[in-house]
Amino acid sequence: MSSPTMIDLFAGCGGMTVGFAAEGFEPIMAVEWDKAAAATYAANFGEGHVIAGDIAQVADEDIPEADIIIGGPPCQGFSNLGLKNLDDPRNQLWREYMRFVARAHPKVFVIENVDRFSKSPEFQMLLAEADHGALQEYELRFGVLNAADYGVAQRRKRTIIIGSRIGAIELPSPTHDRQPQDESLKRWRTLRDVIAGLPAQPASTELPEGSSQFFGELMPGVFTGLDLHIRRTPTPKSLDRYSFVPPGGGRFDLPTKLLPNCWANKPTGTTDVMGRLRWDLPAVTIRTEFFKPEKGQYLHPQWERGEWAEEFGKHRGNPAKSVDRVITHLEASLIQDFPPNYRWVGTKIQIARQIGNAVPSGLARAIAKQIRPSLDEGASKDVRELDLELAF
Repeated sequence: MSSPTMIDLFAGCGGMTVGFAAEGFEPIMAVEWDKAAAATYAANFGEGHVIAGDIAQVADEDIPEADIIIGGPPCQGFSNLGLKNLDDPRNQLWREYMRFVARAHPKVFVIENVDRFSKSPEFQMLLAEADHGALQEYELRFGVLNAADYGVAQRRKRTIIIGSRIGAIELPSPTHDRQPQDESLKRWRTLRDVIAGLPAQPASTELPEGSSQFFGELMPGVFTGLDLHIRRTPTPKSLDRYSFVPPGGGRFDLPTKLLPNCWANKPTGTTDVMGRLRWDLPAVTIRTEFFKPEKGQYLHPQWERGEWAEEFGKHRGNPAKSVDRVITHLEASLIQDFPPNYRWVGTKIQIARQIGNAVPSGLARAIAKQIRPSLDEGASKDVRELDLELAF
């Protein structure tokens, strides 16, 4: 069958397109307002079909017909990390998504968002549109999927909605499990599977020099592979702190003398900050500031118990066998399931934001693989009906 055509909205740096393209979908339009993210998308899939601007400024007549629309409207208003402000204009951007659905009239659409979206008022409004509004011809299937259940080395839960006007399309069944009891399931992929073997001590703190032109502007890049394997320069006190955190541990493993005042005065609360990842499990959710250990469990998983530090009354890691740093941009991108040779555009901060905001390509590919047979069957039916018409 010919490749199904696809529009990617709020496309970011292309995580969803990576997964759908791997299943034979052809992107014909992508819209992304962040120019650095749009440039990364363009560096990998071509600039000609990319609109680097406000989705609300895309005219109806410029929206092409497509077999499928995919995308995730900005989710900050729904996220546990957000302010949960229902009046946040970003929470209304899914209405722009619906405008594209009405104009492109796809056979299928996919919406991806944070897990809390499924409990939001906006989600209920979306269901109402399918019940008696603009989406009446679409059957919806939805649920919260964990990327780790689909071969991604990351426990990242996302709300997925599949709307179809060619018959209901169920969400994909898991292909992986933490401890599979079914022979058809594989074991979760782990950090060891995706980042083991990379240099323990990156050579540079900076991206290489160089720039490229996208959308008429010069931007840093293009960077790929080990270009992104960059380290930070933590203070001696920060290195001391890292050395006391074992795999799966966090700020409560720090000696009292090394606690910042904000943590010393708050013995309860978030547990995973200043946390260390585990080699033999998927990572926690990769966020946009994964390079800051105070933001989550982002210390490199390599740690072996060392000597008892009498001054602090705790065990340090063995300095010869422990890696006391946060994960690099390259490691974060691999945990997000981007290909090792993916091409990146932007500053360190911009690329980190692109990585943290992306949809893991393995999750996207599982959804694409679930949808593709229905589109192919529909295309075959259209051909058969056309042949019958021509015969008469």
